[in-house]
Amino acid sequence: MVNKIDHIGIAVKNLDEALKFYEEVLGIKCGGTEVGEEQKVKVAFLPIGDTEIELLESTDEDGPVAKFIEKRGEGIQHIAYRVDDIEKAIEELKEKGIRMIDEKPRYGAGGARIAFLHPKSTYGVLIELCERK
Repeated sequence: MVNKIDHIGIAVKNLDEALKFYEEVLGIKCGGTEVGEEQKVKVAFLPIGDTEIELLESTDEDGPVAKFIEKRGEGIQHIAYRVDDIEKAIEELKEKGIRMIDEKPRYGAGGARIAFLHPKSTYGVLIELCERK
């Protein structure tokens, strides 16, 4: 079902400050930024090898990233796994009793179709399925 790790999402309070660290200290250059209206985030993409780091800053104090930071602080917010057929993956997971946050795919950053698995079914890790065409 899973091909590879697509990206690792990291929640940050200040995107510009976080980008400075990744670019100036670690030498990972930003591959682009965008605003995700639905998820209420500003996103920076940092390609590394055949995956990406996705830095996420909330644009709304009630957004999911803001709530994550309030509860847990800055850090890894989710791991995204690449799948070829997201609808099929969702159905297979539901048949196996996995609790889904998203029963149907939606569009996420970078134009990917995404769906989240509930951390109560994944040993406390927010997992994102990611289909890219």
